[in-house]
Amino acid sequence: MLLAVVLLVVGLALLVWSADKLVYGSAAVAKNMGISPLVIGMTILAMGSSAPEMMVSATAALDGKTDTAIGNVLGSNIANIALILGITALIKPLSIGSTILRRELPLMLLVTLVAGGILWDNYLGFAEGLLLIALFAIFIIVMLKISQQEKNNQDVLLDQQESDIPVGVSNKNAIFWVVVGLILLPISANLLVNNAVIIAKYFGMSDLVIGLTIIAIGTSLPELAASLAGVLKGEDDMAVGNIIGSNIFNILAVMGIPALLHPSVLSEEAMGRDFWVMLGLSLLLVVMALGKSRSINRIEGGILFLCFLSYIGYLFYNISA
Repeated sequence: MLLAVVLLVVGLALLVWSADKLVYGSAAVAKNMGISPLVIGMTILAMGSSAPEMMVSATAALDGKTDTAIGNVLGSNIANIALILGITALIKPLSIGSTILRRELPLMLLVTLVAGGILWDNYLGFAEGLLLIALFAIFIIVMLKISQQEKNNQDVLLDQQESDIPVGVSNKNAIFWVVVGLILLPISANLLVNNAVIIAKYFGMSDLVIGLTIIAIGTSLPELAASLAGVLKGEDDMAVGNIIGSNIFNILAVMGIPALLHPSVLSEEAMGRDFWVMLGLSLLLVVMALGKSRSINRIEGGILFLCFLSYIGYLFYNISA
């Protein structure tokens, strides 16, 4: 049991680190190839924080644990809003000035409803996976067009994204980090999933709850780090944008992966319980962020954080009951 805990921590640390290096190297290669900073920011950097979820979901699906993969998606989105934005807003109220974010928020809500439609029959099929990946491609194209329009208006989010693109990195070093990331990501994801399962089974947790708790919180650490770094640098829009983008990517891309790799029947609790929590928190975020103040204050951050604690407490109470 102790060994499983140690290996889980090692796997999680490697997962986060290798995902960061893969994004760093990919962004540097793209920059050296002359690709527009706008494209790099809205694709490579924006998807970077969801890389751990993608790899973990793929690993879980290939192991036949689709419930774990879906739990990772739902749990990560819940943690992104309630845990990460809750903690971030408690540290410093978040103001939302980006026009892009104000457009992405309703889109996040729409994508969340799409997830509900897919989970409604408690089955994740191959055709649904194709639909999600197609919607993901459309989303990227639409956001690039919107961003191109807003660039002329000097949208603050785009400026903050472009400032994070690495400069002065040689192709040799950039490719090295891409290779390191590609090698370590699947190894660390497998280490994380296998040992999370061992620990969770020891405590009598289902595959779904494993994904909702241990794995979801662990794979959300890059978003937590990015949001905290953003708010400490005064980049509030970047902090919120990381969460909104990650939630959209999780549903369209991360949920699409297990649908393609291992279509299967899902636990009824995914739709009957966890989807509604994700939807409720998404609605709450939209109301907070698009209200008159266009901000998330400390009281609202505290409400979000209490929602997360209540949800996790409810899950563990039902395990022990």
